[in-house]
Amino acid sequence: MAQSEFNRELIEFLDASPTPWHAVSSLAIRLQAAGFAELHESQRWLPEPGKGYFIRRNGSSIIAWRQPIGTDVADTGWRLVGAHTDSPCLRVKPQPELIRKGYFQLGIEVYGGVLLNPWFDRDLSLAGRVSWRDDAGQLHSSLIDFERPVAIIPSLAIHLDREANSSRSINAQTFLPAVMGQAKQKPDFRELLREHLINTGIEGVSRVLDYELCFYDAQGASELGLNREFIASARLDNLLSCFIGLKALIDADAGPGQVLVCNDHEEVGSMSASGAQGPMLKQWLERVMPDADSRNRALAASMLISADNAHGVHPNFADRHDDNHGPLINAGPVIKTNANQRYASNSETSALFRHLAEEQGVPVQSFVVRTDMACGSTIGPITAAELGVRTLDIGVPQFAMHSIRELAGSGDAQALYRVLVPFLERERV
Repeated sequence: MAQSEFNRELIEFLDASPTPWHAVSSLAIRLQAAGFAELHESQRWLPEPGKGYFIRRNGSSIIAWRQPIGTDVADTGWRLVGAHTDSPCLRVKPQPELIRKGYFQLGIEVYGGVLLNPWFDRDLSLAGRVSWRDDAGQLHSSLIDFERPVAIIPSLAIHLDREANSSRSINAQTFLPAVMGQAKQKPDFRELLREHLINTGIEGVSRVLDYELCFYDAQGASELGLNREFIASARLDNLLSCFIGLKALIDADAGPGQVLVCNDHEEVGSMSASGAQGPMLKQWLERVMPDADSRNRALAASMLISADNAHGVHPNFADRHDDNHGPLINAGPVIKTNANQRYASNSETSALFRHLAEEQGVPVQSFVVRTDMACGSTIGPITAAELGVRTLDIGVPQFAMHSIRELAGSGDAQALYRVLVPFLERERV
């Protein structure tokens, strides 16, 4: 596939996935189009060799896999690619309605390590999951997306904040309530959601009982740069990796056990029923391999590539990187290592990736955080600790991580894809 077509599909996926629930729905639609069948955790499974399947949990995490064909997975193991569906953002509080000086606002809660300054003065829309009761008293959940700008967080004029460019700090409680419009009386936000559901064609909505809603930047993803060198979008961390893993799984030839796992809640520690520190992946493995001895043998022969974006060296802040470990955008995927196991890469898993990349003609970079700075982490070390599986942490370099709008290279996503496909097809790791 040409890079332009690859990136066109990537941009469509990013724009269709403003929340983790929408991201999983987007992944599921593409998996079904590729012939993968959805299974449900509450039902009995009878997967067939060579066929593809997927499960969802909480609507925000997904595991997709292709059953091994012509081989004993206990001997060859699984090839796993992991990523996460959530991104730092602003979420609506349970009782959010505010009326101040005639303006209708919604109170927000900060989800994850948000870079807050870029959220001001952006056209914001609203999306997520809504739970509601119908006229017969039955409960339902639906995805909701206003799609158009419905809110803004205006900056305070510099004339009233003379220190804005030198020492401004943001109080998340008081600075961030989003302006939705003007009103003399406090609207019922749940009633507004009910009306929107009805207007989008959902019938029988009697009352909205609860919701999980995220504000998001209404500006869509785009290619930019004089030669279209870059992709700019919200949620590149880490929907970029989800898409790359999806494409690799769909396009890989059937063979050994091949798995894509995209967990929610990575940005807040991964400790949840659907997070990497929860039981979802382990429970899936126990169901597809009920025999404990076979399962443990398979894990010993398996490998996980945890794909989560890396910090590209910023030309204005190059001193924030170790001189020998500043990844460049559009110079290939990045192996992430950390002596204190914040990343799970080791010399053996790194060597295999370098070998596969060399066979595909893909350059590889390295990232180690400055020794005097704290290091982030990924689902890699968590999954490695939960399952005991060999793991590599890899990522596409990007700028502005955790901003409302991030930047990556237009060539790096497909470069990583080109390595993940032969990894998934590899008989032994």
